[in-house]
Amino acid sequence: FKDGRVLWASIGYDGKSIVFERDFKVWQCDTKSSAAAEVAITLRGAPAGAGTNRVPLSSFGGLALSPDGKKIAVTARGEVWAASAKDGGEAARVTRSVAAESAVVWSPDSRKVAYLSDRSGNANVFVYDFGTQAERQLTSQALNDASPEFSPDGKQIAFVRDRRELRVVPVAGGEEKVLASGAISGGVAWSGDGQWVAYSPAGERSFRNIYVVPAAGGVAKPISFLGNVFSGNPEWSPDGKYLLFTTAQRTEGGQVARVELTPRTPKFKEDQFRDLFKEEPKKPEAPKAEAAKAEAAKPDAAKPEAKKPAVEIAFDGIKQRVTLLSIGLDSGAPAISPDGKWLLISADVGGQQNLYLWPLDELATTPPVARQLTSTPGGKANPQWSPDSKEVWFVENGRVTSINIDSRQAKTLSLSAELDVPFDAEKVAVFRQAWGIMRDNFYDEKFHGADWNAVKGRFEPQVAGAKTPDEMRRLISLMLGELNASHLGISAPGGGQPTAPVGKLGLKFDRAEYEQTGKLKITEVLKLGPADVAKVQAGEYLAAVDGTAIDRRTNLDDLLRGKVGKRVELKIGDKVAPVRPVSLMEEGNLRYRQWVEARRAYVEKESGGKLGYVHMRDMGDVSLKQLYVDLDTENQTKQGVVIDVRNNNGGFVNAYALDVFTRQSYLRMEQRGMPQGPARAILGQRALELPTILVTNQFSLSDAEDFTEGYRTLKLGKVVGEPTAGWIIYTGAASLLDGSILRTPGTKVFDHQGKVMELNPRPVDVAVQRPVGETYTEKDVQLDTAVRELLKQIAAPRQ
Repeated sequence: FKDGRVLWASIGYDGKSIVFERDFKVWQCDTKSSAAAEVAITLRGAPAGAGTNRVPLSSFGGLALSPDGKKIAVTARGEVWAASAKDGGEAARVTRSVAAESAVVWSPDSRKVAYLSDRSGNANVFVYDFGTQAERQLTSQALNDASPEFSPDGKQIAFVRDRRELRVVPVAGGEEKVLASGAISGGVAWSGDGQWVAYSPAGERSFRNIYVVPAAGGVAKPISFLGNVFSGNPEWSPDGKYLLFTTAQRTEGGQVARVELTPRTPKFKEDQFRDLFKEEPKKPEAPKAEAAKAEAAKPDAAKPEAKKPAVEIAFDGIKQRVTLLSIGLDSGAPAISPDGKWLLISADVGGQQNLYLWPLDELATTPPVARQLTSTPGGKANPQWSPDSKEVWFVENGRVTSINIDSRQAKTLSLSAELDVPFDAEKVAVFRQAWGIMRDNFYDEKFHGADWNAVKGRFEPQVAGAKTPDEMRRLISLMLGELNASHLGISAPGGGQPTAPVGKLGLKFDRAEYEQTGKLKITEVLKLGPADVAKVQAGEYLAAVDGTAIDRRTNLDDLLRGKVGKRVELKIGDKVAPVRPVSLMEEGNLRYRQWVEARRAYVEKESGGKLGYVHMRDMGDVSLKQLYVDLDTENQTKQGVVIDVRNNNGGFVNAYALDVFTRQSYLRMEQRGMPQGPARAILGQRALELPTILVTNQFSLSDAEDFTEGYRTLKLGKVVGEPTAGWIIYTGAASLLDGSILRTPGTKVFDHQGKVMELNPRPVDVAVQRPVGETYTEKDVQLDTAVRELLKQIAAPRQ
């Protein structure tokens, strides 16, 4: 075939024909003549479809608390909903479209919400007025809008167009105005007086800083100059004196930076005491004061918002007026309380995300310390202040929650909604959303040569005929396959009914023995596994589990289901061994570490004790820390180390791992009476400072390939094995209307010569392919070659 894709090939038992799928049809191929033809299939009857389902909604996101603190707006299943912040109950549906709505925000008068909707195929800004119960579309360009924010007077909305322009549009309708251009992403923030808009464009070398631009139009100017790639979330102080934002690097903790907008006038504690003796002159009461009080006491009286102080910015010398708050946490999502006394931040500590408060009172008598506000294991989304600064609102595990900052008493708002989901309409909307996300985010604007519009036209009719969500996702997956790229895929929403995990014993059994006699003869006991701890030996027989005898009809998994972490009694021959089964993941980790130790012993033996060995399972933070552990004193005292990244499925820490092997020795240090050592290690920087060699294969993916490229480019040593996979795109993920998750490969990666690395495997210096079946033996020809090459390098005279 010259086009199309052949899938699911299956050969008949007699070997005469192969059936397969091609272009949504079933085909048959004669193996003798190679002739292939479509198999005529006539469908009879009407297959059952998903139809329209009444779906109860109990999980919400996109929380926005109204400025008056009386209402909330949330999103669920792609729709905007609103409810009482006090009573909750059944939420009122705001939007009615089979499309994804998001980024909901309230107007300052708490009578309107703005949000994004992709019902036209692009995200545009809409406004809903609760008074008139009417929706209006404010923007309609065939480009994506993002981050809508009302101006303080409620007359304009600022937003980002196509990640390239900061714009404002009148809420009453009218012409849009471009305030700034550049590579803009992330949120925007109005100053309290409505005269400035802050945003975070990416500049030279992708460093991201905070810029401000006059809301009336003018020149955008930077107010920070940090060499960090991850900066954003600008937050103006209520008094307009300073601005906060987050700044970080990829694997460093986030910090909160503070910019003084004018040279800071210090406050003095002494003035607080002197002010106690000042007499406040009594102001004469206005003639209509009583009438005004009566009017203000009315429950629905519209109270004009107090005018915010004018914001002044002295750009001269502002670079020197940036400081980093000494919070000591990996800080994100900063929000200043309306009274200006507290900074709310989100931080991960011990693998749990929680909310913390940081005092902003510079006249405090004690040093500022982060105060933990929440202490629950769930994620905290959309954290924000109540207007009286007494509560913090957030979403945890889909539930809207508020917490009092003094008592730390949390309260979950009882909120519910129901929605009719017409599958026939939603499936097409989900397909179009997935197609649009790839259109706007796929790293190659030429789509690897695919006509992306034509792809949509070919697959959309197929999706329209899908009868189940799984069939829809399979078709979307086939559509993604037209891009011929890595890091693609779509997965079903989570939240299905959990099943009790099967406990694992860390045992392997003799297959032939079981097939012949139905008995489970133990052939391997995993080191440090449950059975090993119970001193079970290879060669013994597992006869029963918790009193249930085992024969050829017994399902061992059924006996161990739900037993993870619990006491289980194994009958081994005539003795009883109590064990505590572990999860599949825990067993996998133990098995992996056993494999690593076996490879390490293999290199030790083959090199005559001269070489050490480390393996990186992936390029994640946990594996980086494990690398530090594995480069132990034994490896550090070898003459060289074999680095193995075979079967490494990638991540993001290649640069940090490479640093360990790149750093060279330049000093040694010796304290009196103590052993001499390398200066880097003594001063706290990890460095191996030994000759190395790298082993890789075709299953080394993504960031493992970046590591390989860096290793070769920096000339750290030879690369042995097989060329890598050529799967090299930096990627993220997006949630679709129905909760499906779509991978979004959006960042292009180049090698040092400027060549795109995707679909271009990283080469090796010494090609070695393992023979088929070698992994079932004790032999590893790739490690043999690596050991031989590194010993040769060490023995060679230095230049």
